[in-house]
Amino acid sequence: MRIILLGPPGSGKGTQAQLLVQRYGIVQLSTGEMLRAAVAAGTPVGLKAKEIMAGGGLVPDDVVVGIISDRIDQPDARNGFILDGFPRTVGQAEALDELLKHKHLKLDAVIELRVNESALLSRVETRVAQMRERGEEVRVDDTPEVLTKRLASYRSQTEPLIHYYSERRKLSTIDGMMAIDEVTRAIHRQLLALGAVEPKTHARSAAKAAPAKKAKAAKKKAAKKPAKAAKRPSKSTKTAKKAAKQAVKGAKKAVKKTVKKAAKKTAKTAVKKASKKGPKKVTKKRAKR
Repeated sequence: MRIILLGPPGSGKGTQAQLLVQRYGIVQLSTGEMLRAAVAAGTPVGLKAKEIMAGGGLVPDDVVVGIISDRIDQPDARNGFILDGFPRTVGQAEALDELLKHKHLKLDAVIELRVNESALLSRVETRVAQMRERGEEVRVDDTPEVLTKRLASYRSQTEPLIHYYSERRKLSTIDGMMAIDEVTRAIHRQLLALGAVEPKTHARSAAKAAPAKKAKAAKKKAAKKPAKAAKRPSKSTKTAKKAAKQAVKGAKKAVKKTVKKAAKKTAKTAVKKASKKGPKKVTKKRAKR
């Protein structure tokens, strides 16, 4: 994943870059740090940059692009990178496109953090006032005056990149005035929509919480088992109940049979007696006559 974060000073690019580095395992490439590293390493491009800076000049775009080229060839940049502080101009953006094309790489996304400049100035003014009240030293470059100049520079030099990348369908704009975690979630959703990251990357972070969830579910299930076991009759209890039920059924059947047999016998005896009694009476009557 190769992305660029755009936005004026104070928009939160640095904070979001660090969060993206942690989440996706990519590297943050700062032009200032890369220049210093190249100079310290004594690379051909670094030595050229050192000579220019020693003379008080600005390092030209072709030198900066050369340093970026060397840096993205290093093993830790294979998974991707976030460019911080580059490109700043349309010319630098065009040079970066050529570099990536030459290396058969593509830029996945350009995320613009859009903010309200008046709100940014108000924040800085409040922060500076609070620092002075506490007796803390205020950085020279952290004042409303300096921020006003930096914002003007951003509008004139870097803001045209918004149109440049928008034309190439690389730009995604996010409200940088939201809370930090909300901005982070919005960036992730946008990267997913663009296909810059695979859904499994998101699943990986969710998977970290899965063991804890499973353990919790298992614990809950285990807690329910004793209660269910108490409610559910044991096997021996079931057998005893079944045997008792069959015994009662057998007894009822036996009683019914006995009663039926006794009734039949009684009826038979009564009939027999009646038949015997009848003729005797008749005989007596006839005798009297």
